[in-house]
Amino acid sequence: MSTITETRPVTLTAKDFATDQEVRWCPGCGDYSILAQVQKIMPGIGVPKENIVIISGIGCSSRFPYYMNTYGMHSIHGRATAIASGLKASRPELSVWIVSGDGDSLSIGGNHTIHLLRRNFDVNLLMFNNQIYGLTKGQYSPTSEKKKITKSTPYGSIDHPFNPLALALGADATFIGRSMDRDPKHLQTMLTRSHQHKGASFLEIYQNCNIFNDGAFEIFTEKSTKMEEALFLEHGKPLVYGTARDKGIKIEGLRPVAVQLGNGVSEDDLWIHDEKDFYKAQVLVRMFDDPQQSVHFPRPFGVFYETERACYEDIMQMQIEETIATKGAGDLDKLLRGREVWEIAG
Repeated sequence: MSTITETRPVTLTAKDFATDQEVRWCPGCGDYSILAQVQKIMPGIGVPKENIVIISGIGCSSRFPYYMNTYGMHSIHGRATAIASGLKASRPELSVWIVSGDGDSLSIGGNHTIHLLRRNFDVNLLMFNNQIYGLTKGQYSPTSEKKKITKSTPYGSIDHPFNPLALALGADATFIGRSMDRDPKHLQTMLTRSHQHKGASFLEIYQNCNIFNDGAFEIFTEKSTKMEEALFLEHGKPLVYGTARDKGIKIEGLRPVAVQLGNGVSEDDLWIHDEKDFYKAQVLVRMFDDPQQSVHFPRPFGVFYETERACYEDIMQMQIEETIATKGAGDLDKLLRGREVWEIAG
């Protein structure tokens, strides 16, 4: 009599996504927390390890693939998005994650980033924003604030900084969100939401560089100030913040207004967050850098905007199938020869 052995699916844990490589970031770097949260959510996304790929460019964050027990590639400066696009186009079944920094993805890689977003490949772009060049030892970056004194700007930066989420929204990204390294639960939620989105997800992660830009986001991460300075967005719920949840954001015309709850003002009067509202998303991503603001606003975190749009790799495959069905297999020589051919009489 033969014995039938039942094969049960293997249950993975965060440790299964860790490698034997020594993690070589500066002690106290925010990258450690981001790595831990990515490893924690991976067992729950329902994708086999062999179908997950981490692609990075150049920078401190770009050592990420060495520490993830998945397939991966440490690519070249600013080109992780281009390489990920090619991979997703040829292997659409893979779960592709791009790890990049503010310098890597917004400076030399800026064009590649916006074109990835507008094409809407189904990939996840994690942009670690520490507002500094950490790997090359402390020069100002595209997100550094004006008057920032660094090794490359000893008298203060005169550059106007990028607003990463506004840039992503302008590039027609279909998922835009923000989280931070020092809020593990929120970051895990945002990473999971990024994966669940069908299309290009752009997640900005505030990441502390404790060597060259320590405390850049401290006001949003420290317990003493976090609830007063951070506004956590929840779909279908009013924009409420404050240690006692006694403050909120109203929308008057096209502008946000910070109000104190009580004295006739209740949560029913506040702005109700809608992740599908493209126009209000533009207000939210600009809420902290509007030069015309006369009052102080908290910094929003969460999903700013999400929409559905066909993914590039799906449209490409559909076009290939339709072309083969109607015109047959292609002729590469004919394609290379092109239509602009002249015959010169002897």
